[in-house]
Amino acid sequence: MIKVFQDAEAVSLAAAELFVARAAHAIASTNRFGVAISGGKTPRSAFELLARPPLSKRVDWARVHIFWVDERCVAPTDDRSNYRWAREVLLDRVSIPPENIHRIFGEQPPSVSAEAYQTTLEQFFGTRLPRFDLMLLGLGEDGHIASLFPGAPALLESTRWVVEVVASPDGLSRVTLTTALINQACMIAFLVAGATKAAALRNVFVDSIDPLRLPAQAIRPQTGDLLWLVDRPAAALLRE
Repeated sequence: MIKVFQDAEAVSLAAAELFVARAAHAIASTNRFGVAISGGKTPRSAFELLARPPLSKRVDWARVHIFWVDERCVAPTDDRSNYRWAREVLLDRVSIPPENIHRIFGEQPPSVSAEAYQTTLEQFFGTRLPRFDLMLLGLGEDGHIASLFPGAPALLESTRWVVEVVASPDGLSRVTLTTALINQACMIAFLVAGATKAAALRNVFVDSIDPLRLPAQAIRPQTGDLLWLVDRPAAALLRE
């Protein structure tokens, strides 16, 4: 399903409200809410809204568990760290228990960090295949998702849940969840805003299926829901 909003601010608000609604549903059903978040400007704006009333008061933060879709292999204090910005705009501003924050240890060697995060997921989800209640993804201008870039060998991974990426476009090593895990989520929501994303969004929907060229095309939930929250500039090249 695609929902088109007037601008990026409206997309951020819709994402924040989706977080609140999915948290309430999951907590009522299983007594906890597991969400995996991505970096980027639009998620950041959504989490700024979540950190303030009235939305912040509608979430039972003691039962929320935050995970990351991907992370750069940098220190948690580095400006490029996805953990750092999430902590600054949201986690330090709400009453979430520290043990409910499950960060990727980007300061470790990539392979060590990936293996450690796989263990973190196994411990949280038990023997079941990890199934997040909500997965928030962005869309790169080249069609990439998480730290899964066009042509990356990690796109072919079918068994591991977490892998290292040692050749990303910015030269940084990264750790990322794989599509094998992402596609198990109860709900996957893409947040896409801005005219610079218009061509990529169009290509994902109209080009022939080739996830190695357009990684976003690999996102096809097994039994969950797929939702696209996009603004009008990003949707400009899509037909009605």
